[in-house]
Amino acid sequence: MKILVTGATANIGRKVVDHLLALGARDIRALTNNPGRAALPEGVEVAEGYLRRVDTLPAAFEGVDRMYLAPTPDTVTEVLALARAAGVRHVVDLSGEPEGWWGKVTTAVEASGLTWTHLWPADFMENTAFWAKQIKETGAVREPYPGATSAPIAMADIAAVAATALTSPIDEQAGRAYPLAGPEALSRGELLRLLGRALGREIPFIEVSQEEAVEALTPSLGDNAGWYVRRVLATTAETPGVASTAVEEITGRQPTTFAQWAAEHAAEFTGS
Repeated sequence: MKILVTGATANIGRKVVDHLLALGARDIRALTNNPGRAALPEGVEVAEGYLRRVDTLPAAFEGVDRMYLAPTPDTVTEVLALARAAGVRHVVDLSGEPEGWWGKVTTAVEASGLTWTHLWPADFMENTAFWAKQIKETGAVREPYPGATSAPIAMADIAAVAATALTSPIDEQAGRAYPLAGPEALSRGELLRLLGRALGREIPFIEVSQEEAVEALTPSLGDNAGWYVRRVLATTAETPGVASTAVEEITGRQPTTFAQWAAEHAAEFTGS
């Protein structure tokens, strides 16, 4: 059973490779745009290719039974057609509810003729890294909604669920959609408090307007800062996220808490 991991050097794909190895998978092919710099573990077959350049993919799909699909809405239909033609049977995709931001991926997967398992994650814990530049330069965070609440999930936990789905019997996973959230619902203010504890100091949360928040986040997010403030943060201010036990139920492992994640990633916020 050969498993293809697309986006294998991206944030989640790289972790999927590690979790597959930990689960005992040995026939793993990793798709990357730059094999020379991939630094993948020994024993992992490296294939050069990129989901947004579909002409690079046919060789990567040869002999593959199952694949992890990173989200690329602009080419997903063509990618899935190539995968099916090559004999891929099952796809585990990182996507979202059909009406949401990544819904195009979900819709294309369901129309592909392949069996599928959807992973629909909530906010990533890693998204708090958007604060790093502000914290380093000003010692504070400027956002409009200190009470906006989400249940962020660590990328490593998403990868663990993906690896479990890829190595389980297909009939157990086919047609399943897993909404994935973290084990705690936390406000933006609470996230910052826990991050400050990991850094050993209090970090002030300065409540500002949406426009001021966009300005503060633009150095980190560029043109996406407006979308993040007006869509993502505003949505969680109106509709709080809900904690989930899905990671433990699917994988049998304890999910990562934000306090644990912050302690492991503290250096990203200090420059050390």
